[in-house]
Amino acid sequence: MSYIDELYEIGTSTWLDDLSRDRITSGNLDEVRASKSVVGVTTNPAIFAKAMSVGTAYDDQIAQLKANQSEVDAAVYAMSVDDVRDACDIFADVFSRTNGRDGRVSIEVDPRFAADEKSTVEQARELWKLVDRGNAMIKIPATDESLPAITAVVAEGISVNVTLIFSVERYKQVIEAYKEGIRQAAANGKDVKEIHSVASFFVSRMDTEVDKRLETIGTDEALALRGKAGIANARLAYQLFIDEFLSESGLPEDANLQRPLWASTGVKNPAYPATMYVTELAGPHTVNTMPEGTLDAVLEQGGLHGDTLTGYAEQSREVFEQLAAVGIDLDDVVAVLEREGVDKFVDAWQELLDSMTENLK
Repeated sequence: MSYIDELYEIGTSTWLDDLSRDRITSGNLDEVRASKSVVGVTTNPAIFAKAMSVGTAYDDQIAQLKANQSEVDAAVYAMSVDDVRDACDIFADVFSRTNGRDGRVSIEVDPRFAADEKSTVEQARELWKLVDRGNAMIKIPATDESLPAITAVVAEGISVNVTLIFSVERYKQVIEAYKEGIRQAAANGKDVKEIHSVASFFVSRMDTEVDKRLETIGTDEALALRGKAGIANARLAYQLFIDEFLSESGLPEDANLQRPLWASTGVKNPAYPATMYVTELAGPHTVNTMPEGTLDAVLEQGGLHGDTLTGYAEQSREVFEQLAAVGIDLDDVVAVLEREGVDKFVDAWQELLDSMTENLK
């Protein structure tokens, strides 16, 4: 049994945070699924921008789209949807074996719609129809404007990956949006057993921003807190998950829990252990989506030591109190991360659109 299998036994599903046409057509994605115990895939605008900007895997489809005089937005999504649909088929057996819990492949709405509820709902509906696979998940950012869109999309029976969550307070709103969507889905006669959701909490980006501020402060007390904010934040989110879902959830009968998903789990600081955001965030009812480098580090190094989520809330609150005491404004940290998170995806998407515009001329 590999360390990824051991992680699964603890309760954490491993998804791959990467997708490309090359991975699919070469058989690599199927090999990763079979040999590395990966049970799902996540994508984002930056991943697709990278995939479509190198190599020749998309050349034939681009030529066809050019011949059809496709608009650039439609062309990019046509290629993305094809990749996600093919990946869904590769993970169909996992989807069936886990009763829909895993075997999921996520595709994100246009990040430029992050402040546009109506457009987010319309595109989520369109992507769900175009992919046409029950194991797809539509990614929607956890912005103020998109929270009602989460409810509306779930109410229609669409499985959702809520992304770009940086604070427990925002996560609370995401949970409420999901629960209300499930209640509406049940009232609409939808089979709630078929609706799944994850809430993607970004981890390493929290440490990157907080560590930068701690180093500016520069005291011994401040420097001793580097690398602690991201894990503490995620553990507090997990405690909220326990409170909201594992006691009295208020969900309709047969509805699924909205599992926490740990995203941005590749370390940004090379001084930190490569497996840090895996070994310290292992626990029941969770997902960890990893870049392949992190996945390989876990397979090689292990270091797992059981459930590292349950029972850590008080310790994590103390970390936050210590951060505040040395001068870290965590509300401002979250505001910066939310804004930058959307902006980074918008920039990556726009670069891809600009590049594809040239290809379609």
